[in-house]
Amino acid sequence: MIDPVALASRLIACPSVTPNDAGALDVIAEELQAIGFTVHSFWDGGPPDGPVRNLFAIRGEGGPHFAFAGHSDVVPAGDGWITDPFTPVVRGDLLHGRGAVDMKGAIAAFIAAAERASGHAGTLSLIITGDEEGPATHGTVALIDWMAERGIRPDLCLVGEPTSSARLGDTIKIGRRGSVNMWIEVPGTQGHVAYPHLADNPVSRLVRILNEIDGWTLDQGNRWFQPSNLEITDINVGNPATNVIPAAARARINIRFNDEQSGADLVERVRGVVLRHAPRGTLEAKISGEAFLTEPGRLSNIVTDAIRRATGLEAELSTSGGTSDARFLSKICPVVEFGLCNATMHKLDEAVAIPDLHALTDIYADVITAALR
Repeated sequence: MIDPVALASRLIACPSVTPNDAGALDVIAEELQAIGFTVHSFWDGGPPDGPVRNLFAIRGEGGPHFAFAGHSDVVPAGDGWITDPFTPVVRGDLLHGRGAVDMKGAIAAFIAAAERASGHAGTLSLIITGDEEGPATHGTVALIDWMAERGIRPDLCLVGEPTSSARLGDTIKIGRRGSVNMWIEVPGTQGHVAYPHLADNPVSRLVRILNEIDGWTLDQGNRWFQPSNLEITDINVGNPATNVIPAAARARINIRFNDEQSGADLVERVRGVVLRHAPRGTLEAKISGEAFLTEPGRLSNIVTDAIRRATGLEAELSTSGGTSDARFLSKICPVVEFGLCNATMHKLDEAVAIPDLHALTDIYADVITAALR
């Protein structure tokens, strides 16, 4: 039997900081091949965001087709760990190491669960990327394209992100808000502060732009989503002189938006404000993902039922938090997210409770059986 703790430890030992693979997918491929999966691995993209290594594994045939999606890459460890972040260490009932929670632990639990469910009907697959914590340019998007070229399309998908809050099983995600970053630049005319009529101060224009958009109430939220919010994340003038009106001023904003908004509409709304206050102003934008919602139904019921049987908890259905690769997968099939407790993800001394790894394996095995019934 595959031990999820031992497998998670092997994965933690791979320093797979985005976009480096560091052997993590080789470990995953070896385990999956040993339990009957056909494994496909390929590289995608190039510098600066790649190359990225991706993996698709499949077992069985016909319908239904249930997929698990995740990522083997991790964020940089940072300084100040008690022990080496890529040397797995057990202290008490905790397994420490970068990626223990986000999300090598969940991958290990699912592989262990897949071994238990080896006699399933239909098709079981794993969609694993090395590019989730970074730009996500050459990861799950490339895997979806690869699958589409071969006519592979899951009926249901579970993403193993660490969604639990206080206890394993208290929260699953049935959707996520969208995210868009915008860069505003306002040109002006440099001049002496004593002769403002001979200059055009871009800072004043930028302040008026930011004041207007900062006062927006985009919406009130709805049944499944909190209100959309706009945050000013940077203001940059770079003027070392006290007596010079600068030639340009810049700002960056981020909007996290629910399904009452669209990224493109928000970009054009902000652009209109920029051009009204600064006709020569420019706006660049990058939409990281649109909001999505998987309406409660069969998939969420399968997961909540499995959680209830293993833990006794009634999981909350939530759309809170940041973005995940579920935003891409939601375009091809219903998707929900469920995984370990997220209290230590991306932090120093990241750790997973060993009992939670075993309980998550039980839950995932139950989910596989129910989804492929």
